[in-house]
Amino acid sequence: MKKKLTREAKIGIVTIVSIGLFYFGLNYLKGVNLFKPVNHYYVTFAKVKGLTVSSPVYVEGFKVGLVRSINYDYKTTERITVEISLDDAMKINRGSYISLESNFLSGASLHINLNKYVGEYMKSGETIEGRLGEDMMFSVQEKILPDVEAMLPKIDSILLGLQNIINHPALSQSLTHIERTTSNLDASSRQLNQLLNNDVPVIVSDLRKITGNFTEMSEELKSLDLNTTISSVNQTLANLKLTSDKLHSKDNTLGLLMNDNSLYLNLNNALDNTSKLLLDLKENPKRYVRFSVF
Repeated sequence: MKKKLTREAKIGIVTIVSIGLFYFGLNYLKGVNLFKPVNHYYVTFAKVKGLTVSSPVYVEGFKVGLVRSINYDYKTTERITVEISLDDAMKINRGSYISLESNFLSGASLHINLNKYVGEYMKSGETIEGRLGEDMMFSVQEKILPDVEAMLPKIDSILLGLQNIINHPALSQSLTHIERTTSNLDASSRQLNQLLNNDVPVIVSDLRKITGNFTEMSEELKSLDLNTTISSVNQTLANLKLTSDKLHSKDNTLGLLMNDNSLYLNLNNALDNTSKLLLDLKENPKRYVRFSVF
């Protein structure tokens, strides 16, 4: 016969299960995997500002563990011991150290700086040297703020100069000119659009007509018998050359007229004699004409 659990036993079992689920859930939210084998190491720091439990531990930017606990050593002042858990496969070379890095958004984190030149590894439970990295707020205060303070007078002078430029009457005049120029450009743009819409199509149409005429002329030139025309021109040039040769030759009448000066001399003598005869006829007409009266 089966025994039934009492009400108190059931409450105890539920309570134990609830506590277990709460523990596992809390560690899960912290990023702790209770079923994954890990190694525990200890790191000592003088300050742990921004570092909390479950803060990440990185090596070369890759997350390899978490902070498990932070304990202050009351016996030795300025010494805080931080327990970290790393993946079981993560090995720490001897001579390595862990730096505490702070930033604005995610608080602080630990970064492992491995001594890769040593082949001997630290065992789980040993203490690793801890160093404080450069605090971002300290960097801002020590490096950036002095430069900003030095720039403030210059910025004030620049703002004063800008105010003088803005209040100067020439600026308003320039803006007025720019507005007028913009208005003129707008008017020119409208005129250009009107030209493109009205005149350009007509010009394009005329160009098409001219192109068509050139095409027709080209077709007509193609249809001409250029060989015959060139032959005729060559024949004409040959005839002109033959005529020119005959004019310069003395074996024909035209050639003799153009090249023999004896004919010119004879003609000149004949004209001279004719002139003398006419003069003598004018002075002595009776010598050549006789009248008889009945």
